[in-house]
Amino acid sequence: MELGRLEYLQALVTEFQVTDSPDAKEQVLANLANFAYDPQNYEHLRRLQVLDLFLDTLSEDSEALVEFAMGGLCNLCLDKANKDYILEANGVEPVINCLSSSNEETVMSAVTTLMYLSTPQSRAQITALPVVECMLRFSLSANRRLSNLATLFLEDYCTPLQVEEARTLSKHTAVGIPLPKD
Repeated sequence: MELGRLEYLQALVTEFQVTDSPDAKEQVLANLANFAYDPQNYEHLRRLQVLDLFLDTLSEDSEALVEFAMGGLCNLCLDKANKDYILEANGVEPVINCLSSSNEETVMSAVTTLMYLSTPQSRAQITALPVVECMLRFSLSANRRLSNLATLFLEDYCTPLQVEEARTLSKHTAVGIPLPKD
């Protein structure tokens, strides 16, 4: 049965790579993101380089593809080997870039992924001033899910000094990362 699982995942990856249909690409990526939820698939997905596929897709123009890739990374980074891989592949920056998405699910997955990717080594990048400013704005969102998640990020991953510095700086700036559409 294990071999069947690997072959099925390989067929999905191949279909994603060869299809010209945007709808088919979205469907396949959504399926891969769902399979990324199951720890039994982690090793197969690593072997098939799905983490790279997800990371590469974060820079696509299609909001749906970015949403599914971000969701897949969010599912995968709970595993230590996957987390280490994403960090070593310089995956934090593309995840931070997803904070500016107008897609609510992409933003929620990006915030959650940043929390999962936080290590003593990655913390400085994950809690850089622009990210903390962004979380402050998100914490004021009318969207309760986003507001609560951003507040959790600020309380659990940032120092009070970082939050205060971002608060002071954001009083003096009018531009920033926009809130996602509901």
